Amino acid sequence: MDPKELIMCVSNSYTQKYYLDKLFEKLPKAVKDELKIMCVLYTEEVGGIFTMMFDSDGELQLISSCDEGDLLYDEIGSELLIKKMKNTKQELFESLEKYYKVFIRKEEL
Repeated sequence: MDPKELIMCVSNSYTQKYYLDKLFEKLPKAVKDELKIMCVLYTEEVGGIFTMMFDSDGELQLISSCDEGDLLYDEIGSELLIKKMKNTKQELFESLEKYYKVFIRKEEL
C-alpha cells in the first residue's frame, strides 16, 4: 500500500466486523452511521470484504475482495452494487474526498 493511501472503513463478512479509522472519528455521526450501514449491508448482500479507501490522489476507492475458494461470494452482484453506490452516493463520496484532502492530508483546495 502506498504511504499516501489510507483505509477509511472496512466491513468483513467472515469475521462479521466493521472498522472505521480513528482519523475519521470527527465526521458527523450521521455520516459515520451511513458509512457503517453501507459497508455492512454490502457484505451482507454479496459477502467477502468491502473496503473504502483513499488512493494517493485522494480519491475514494470502493474495493471488494473475498477469500480464495469462497463459493458464496457474488462477484457480479459486487460490481453492480459498487456501481449503484457510486451513482446514488456521489455527493457523499465527493464530500468525503474533500474532508480527507483538507482535514487529513492538510491540502489547500
